[in-house]
Amino acid sequence: MNRLLDKCAILLLCLPGFLMAGSVTVPVLTLLLAVTVSCAVQLLSGRRIALLILLAASLACGILPVLACALPLFFYDSLREGRWWLIVPAISVTANLGELSSIQIICILTGLTATLIWEKRSEQLEHSVTHLTTLHDGITEKNMQLAEQNKRLFEAQDSEIHVATLKERNRIAREIHDNVGHLLTRSILQTGALQILNRDETLKEPLDELKTTLDGAMTSIRESVHDLHDDSLDLKRILQELCDSVSKDAPADSGAPKFEVGLQYDASSVIPGAVKLCVAGVVKEGISNAVRHSNGDRIDVIFREHPGFFQLLLTDNGNNAEVKENPGGIGLKNMEDRAKSVGGRITFTPSPQGFRIFLTVPKQE
Repeated sequence: MNRLLDKCAILLLCLPGFLMAGSVTVPVLTLLLAVTVSCAVQLLSGRRIALLILLAASLACGILPVLACALPLFFYDSLREGRWWLIVPAISVTANLGELSSIQIICILTGLTATLIWEKRSEQLEHSVTHLTTLHDGITEKNMQLAEQNKRLFEAQDSEIHVATLKERNRIAREIHDNVGHLLTRSILQTGALQILNRDETLKEPLDELKTTLDGAMTSIRESVHDLHDDSLDLKRILQELCDSVSKDAPADSGAPKFEVGLQYDASSVIPGAVKLCVAGVVKEGISNAVRHSNGDRIDVIFREHPGFFQLLLTDNGNNAEVKENPGGIGLKNMEDRAKSVGGRITFTPSPQGFRIFLTVPKQE
């Protein structure tokens, strides 16, 4: 569109030269020929035929001097095609300068100068637009990278806060267990001793009530400690550490065979502590069995939470011949016991394509 507008403006500069021609028919036909040539060049821009058309038009100026009034238009097309020298053959028109008036020659020279300046300005403008577009794209890319880095920083910060919170819960649970729990235990023992030594019937009932209160407090403290400990277990982190221990990126001195290990974890943070311990234990035992018995090179661990149950799938791609020959091994029995302890169901499926452990634990109301 910009090129078309430029051509319209240059054509207006060429019109005075055509209007000063003696007759009417020849200038009009010549003007139509010039416009046709220019349109054909623009339509065929970038092709060799466009260059040939411009070269032919330039040569025709020597035969038809009036056509030289359109030289600024041809010059513009030559500059746009990157072949300014295509109008050089038009110099042959100088042999017939007598057929052109001085005003027409001045119009031609003025048009050529204006076209050159116009094209240079347009080129600079396009260069500036391209530069600004590149700069804008670079800034947009940098902003996207910065946003991604900020997102990662926030995620890392949230992870650090989560880990710090879990550590603090563990510390509080240990403090309650080591201090308050021991004090209550000693108080309960002392109360029991007083009940045995007491001979005063009036103190029997208060001592029984004191013993009951202390037992209730001890039970409450024990439940709170267990809750804090269960909440402090980060199941995803535990599973990731178990997977990392046998992955190919693990330290070379770990001594365990290396596997390609994949972990998919899709669960909320609200998981009962018993379920966390069960899942962690099954994964640990399953990975240990794969290390000892599997001749494969990949382990996949998938843990998902569904509306009514938790689901664990652990697979490896070895043929597990030893496991198939000894299906009642202690490791498999331990995993079954863990599943039963939380009301879950676990199955083991050995096959030539690999060994699969499938655990389902229903959610408790």
